[in-house]
Amino acid sequence: MSEREPAVDRDRQEGLLALAAALRPELHRYCARLMGSVIDGEDVVQDTFARAFVALDELCEVPQLRPWLFRIAHNRALDLLRSRAIRVAEPIEAALEIADTKADPVETLMRRQAVQTAVSRFAELPVLQRSVIILKDVLDEPLTEIAALLDITVDAVKGHLARGRARLRQINATAAALPDARIASAAVVCYATLFNQRDWDGLRALLADDVRLHQSLHPPRSGAADVGMFFTIYARSDRVWLTPAWLEGREVIAVFENQTDPKPHHFMRLEWREGRISFICDYRYVSYIAEDAELVLARDAGSFGRGTGR
Repeated sequence: MSEREPAVDRDRQEGLLALAAALRPELHRYCARLMGSVIDGEDVVQDTFARAFVALDELCEVPQLRPWLFRIAHNRALDLLRSRAIRVAEPIEAALEIADTKADPVETLMRRQAVQTAVSRFAELPVLQRSVIILKDVLDEPLTEIAALLDITVDAVKGHLARGRARLRQINATAAALPDARIASAAVVCYATLFNQRDWDGLRALLADDVRLHQSLHPPRSGAADVGMFFTIYARSDRVWLTPAWLEGREVIAVFENQTDPKPHHFMRLEWREGRISFICDYRYVSYIAEDAELVLARDAGSFGRGTGR
């Protein structure tokens, strides 16, 4: 970069990203469905903002935030999908064989179907179909902007949209119900019990010396002393209630702001090593994730004062 082309200054960077933070829920809706996981989708969103902040150091002009962030998120998600070797290739040319789609009651129905489809089911679509369906039917993006983001023609977008909608109908028609509730592990039961008893010292005793804490929008913490301060956030309220749960095949903990609430406000997940907590990921500050999460409370959730359900 030449001296005549200064980068966007730091104050402006921070202002831009603060403004862009309002896009986080929408970015997550896209990334979660693209990845087929609300957890992995939030990881992509986090990475998107980290990459955007670094990229601003190299930019001479302020980009249009929305398309710029979506492109970063889209490319990062594709990188991860490729690395897992689960991307299903479909030639773009094949999509051109599909007839044009026009707005009509059937299209309205297709959009409703996409919005109501479980996040995990999108992973069964080829990636281009997946992206087009999410952008058009979930986020209501114009066809021209979808074409620009995916670097394909508008006709190709229409073709992928028609194919994706047809495939999504098949997926929903044959999809199995949510898995039956599973029994919580002894470790998670212990954590939830101590929390609900407000035994903060007991919880701190479970922390490994090198434990790490990740909370979206906040700097990471590490070490038992620093992470131990995490519980003071929840100690301010005597109504927060934890219940073991399962999400996307992973054991998590549903967090209710009030024990009588019908749905959790957010969730957290833990990692253990030799009987002690080595990692805590708390989604308190990005509770929009829970809106799309297919949380299933543990089979023995009744022992925590709640019934089973989503």
